[in-house]
Amino acid sequence: MAESAGVGASRPALLPRMKGWLCRHRVYVWLLLLVGALLLLYHFRAALRLYEAAVTVTGFINTLTPKFYVALTGTSSLISGLILIFEWCYFRKYGTSFIEQVSVNHLRPLMGGIDPGASAEGFFPTSGDNEASRQTLSECKVWRNPLNLFRGAEYNRYTWVTGKEPLTYYDMNLSAQDHQTFFTCDTDSLRPSDAVMQKAWRERSPQSRVKAAYQALEVSNDCATAYILLAEEEATTISDAERLFQQALKVAESAYKKSQQTQHLSSQHEAHYKRDMNVLVYTKRRLAMCARKLGRIREAVKIMRDLMKEFPLLSMVNIHENLLESLLELQAYADVQAVLAKYDDISLPKSATICYTAALLKARAVSDRFSPETASRRGLSTAEMNAVEAIHRAVEFNPHVPKYLLEMKSLIMPPEHILKRGDSEAVAYAFFHLQHWKRVEGALNLLHCTWEGTFRILPYPLEKGHLFYPYPGCTENADRELLPAFHEVSVYPKKELPFFIHFTAGLCSFTAMLALLTHQFPELMGVFVKAVHKPKMSVRPSRPFSSTDNSPFLYTHVGINDHTKTDLATICKDFDDLGRKVKELGARAVFPSILPVDANERGRWNRILEMNNWLYRWCHERGFGFLDHDVNYQYDGLLTRHSCTLQRQFFVTLLTPFTFLLEKIESIMPSSLWHQLTRM
Repeated sequence: MAESAGVGASRPALLPRMKGWLCRHRVYVWLLLLVGALLLLYHFRAALRLYEAAVTVTGFINTLTPKFYVALTGTSSLISGLILIFEWCYFRKYGTSFIEQVSVNHLRPLMGGIDPGASAEGFFPTSGDNEASRQTLSECKVWRNPLNLFRGAEYNRYTWVTGKEPLTYYDMNLSAQDHQTFFTCDTDSLRPSDAVMQKAWRERSPQSRVKAAYQALEVSNDCATAYILLAEEEATTISDAERLFQQALKVAESAYKKSQQTQHLSSQHEAHYKRDMNVLVYTKRRLAMCARKLGRIREAVKIMRDLMKEFPLLSMVNIHENLLESLLELQAYADVQAVLAKYDDISLPKSATICYTAALLKARAVSDRFSPETASRRGLSTAEMNAVEAIHRAVEFNPHVPKYLLEMKSLIMPPEHILKRGDSEAVAYAFFHLQHWKRVEGALNLLHCTWEGTFRILPYPLEKGHLFYPYPGCTENADRELLPAFHEVSVYPKKELPFFIHFTAGLCSFTAMLALLTHQFPELMGVFVKAVHKPKMSVRPSRPFSSTDNSPFLYTHVGINDHTKTDLATICKDFDDLGRKVKELGARAVFPSILPVDANERGRWNRILEMNNWLYRWCHERGFGFLDHDVNYQYDGLLTRHSCTLQRQFFVTLLTPFTFLLEKIESIMPSSLWHQLTRM
């Protein structure tokens, strides 16, 4: 019983084993089936009349006019052009080829490929994959621009002058969410002015928000968020915005001191305290930015340093980036280096400001004496090597910045939110820091000579980074949402065109060229088509009768010129009479076809083919043999034509295109020049 159970258990296991073997060797199975099909076709070639079908098709092709080839190639060019347009649009929208996607997802499993979704590993990634995905998500996070401009005093003025909207709806919606997070809390409903402002931050229309801010001030003059909204959106100059922020600062400081004393009473008091702290920090920061824009840079630096000392836990709002820009304007490079030493740490998220400012400081030490020719002769010094490595590090972090610094791409107004390592961050950095690079002599020249060398260091494909994590693939879509439509978003890495786009482009161009050549030179293209489609015998034709058969045998045919003297109906009647006589005699008969020699008259050629087609059908109906005279005529045997005829036909076919071209050249050239050339 145990043995029988073991045998029964082994039999069901045989089927999965066979299926597994077939899956592993599916490609070889397909090849065996293909070879078997070809062998079957070769074995039954006589019964299937493959040669007769090929001869019929060849004869049909030889009777086609140049207009047909023009229509054929033109239609092929049109279809391939439509496929090319569809492939290009699909690639621009989805970043992949439609044909390639269909072949990978649907045809590859049938041809023995591995289905990526069939394995458990595809559904349950490893811990390393999870860490990489978490890093990608963190790098694709949208951050508030530390140096964002004022809507009323800067963005709106740009719209009034150019008629273009510098901010997208997505960007402004993110700002509205930030304002609701920073400037509202659960206890706002207890204070009428804050309740009005809570609704104001949700308004989509700028006019509605400004109107609500004035309503809040009518309810209570001690509403700091109302002054902030008016300074951001209604003030048309930086001076007006600074005046409103100063009023907001007085109210914010008073409210912050009160809530600081009561923050430990309850969770609501703690939330109120955090809201007042956010309002105070935001107001002081914007006042520092106003002072920076109005030329009071040292005052701006003092405000920022005081903020960083008073609120050290708010480093994530990136106040140090405002400080770095102001110190660069003062050309206080030692202070800039001190700030970088504190914030250019591996534990903090990097930014283009930190990486490129570090590169600028190292480039400043060698850029005034740097020369590419000298460096290529003697090599790079230690300081130059450090500067180049710093530039490579910065370019790896954000590869979009150099084109803006080198003015290879036009700048636009930066958005209110940026994506680190993206084009939006590059625009924001270059908008404020281009002047600092220009101020350092030779810095842009050093950047121009070395920044492209970064891409030779990075691994390709970008499966891993060199100094940072691999460049995230989500930046392009996020940047298109953050940047206005009139800006051409920089994409990295450049997407290579799929193979099928190149293939369809080549096919479209080739068929269009054939259509044009066939239309312009129908005689020349006709010669080439006939030369290509001329049947060539590689094997000896089959005998129409057995050599061991001793029965009477008749071999008769219609002459080449007979069909020009007699109509087809009369010739068919004569064949019917002859067939009856042959049947009465009991002899075997073979009727060869008329040799379709090249003829200048199209009607003669058509009559020969019509006669041969009728004779072929008649022989099979009556049971007579049929010999394809054209095949035997071309075969190098007893029935071949004379070798001189072969040579003459070969040279005529070979030289006809050149003769045609010479005639065209002669018609274009002046007669005197043509005679001089022919005498030579």
